[in-house]
Amino acid sequence: MKAIRFAFVTLFLATVAVAQTKVSGTVQCGKADQQSALDVADRPHHSLMIAQGKCTWTQPMEINGAKSKEDSFTVSSDVSGNSVRETGYVTDTTDSGDKYTVRVQGTMAMADGKQVSEKGTWTFVSGTGKLKGIKGKGTFEGKADGDNMNISVEGEYELPK
Repeated sequence: MKAIRFAFVTLFLATVAVAQTKVSGTVQCGKADQQSALDVADRPHHSLMIAQGKCTWTQPMEINGAKSKEDSFTVSSDVSGNSVRETGYVTDTTDSGDKYTVRVQGTMAMADGKQVSEKGTWTFVSGTGKLKGIKGKGTFEGKADGDNMNISVEGEYELPK
């Protein structure tokens, strides 16, 4: 009986591992369309910020045949000098019209009040149309290019059968 259970568990885990599909792409984000910050009175150069804007995929991610096209992000940040902790949501519209949303968490480095780099993780939270029920996660890493941030995205996804 143990051998049968072991074989079943091994087969199940192998099936789950195969169901994950790797994705990658590059997205470019400019300055936020809307942004608001409030100083925190505990120490100098500490503030809380919320920002909303758009990004464009320069090398789209392809998910189930649909290519990512444009992002809309809403992010809150805890700014302390040149270090920033971020959390928020990004909704992507694909060329098929389907959408997916990811939750992002990360950090950003700044110098002289300008973005320098950022990195973090993301997790799918929802999808529409052919992307309904999407699950997965990944990482991102960005470098500033003038007023833009070029962000490399990697991860994996799984869709229900």
